[in-house]
Amino acid sequence: MKMNKPNFDDYLNESLNTLDKDITPQKDLWAGIERAMVSNKQDLKGTIIWPKLTAIAACTVAALIAVNIFFIAPEPLPVVAISDYFSAQKNSLLVEYENKEALTTNWQTQLQELEEAEQAIKQALENEPQNQALLTMLAQIYQQQLDLINKVHAPRWQHI
Repeated sequence: MKMNKPNFDDYLNESLNTLDKDITPQKDLWAGIERAMVSNKQDLKGTIIWPKLTAIAACTVAALIAVNIFFIAPEPLPVVAISDYFSAQKNSLLVEYENKEALTTNWQTQLQELEEAEQAIKQALENEPQNQALLTMLAQIYQQQLDLINKVHAPRWQHI
């Protein structure tokens, strides 16, 4: 049987009118309601504190990292970078030409003189590590060392 809207409304009204209005619960419910409200407030306090503590901890970690990066971490010196690069280049050339015969016999003396000049410039750079003129001179000395090794072992006329 299909119930239409007027029948349902009538049924609902009749059921509500016959309902006993003075139904009392079997036990006191207000104590349970009060306990639930108090514990709910305490739960809310706990959930409000943790996001704040997490945000404070994240900000503290970010600040410590920033201080470490910008103030504590030493800036790499250009002298070290240039020296490392050219010494690696020089060593690779010396290994490459190790078994080849040199065109001159005094090339190692010339290389030793260039290395002494390199040491003198490095000493001057200890006092002024950002001096651009000294850094340029050091790069030129390194380039002269590389050129000397290349020219002695593989002159241009052999590559024609």
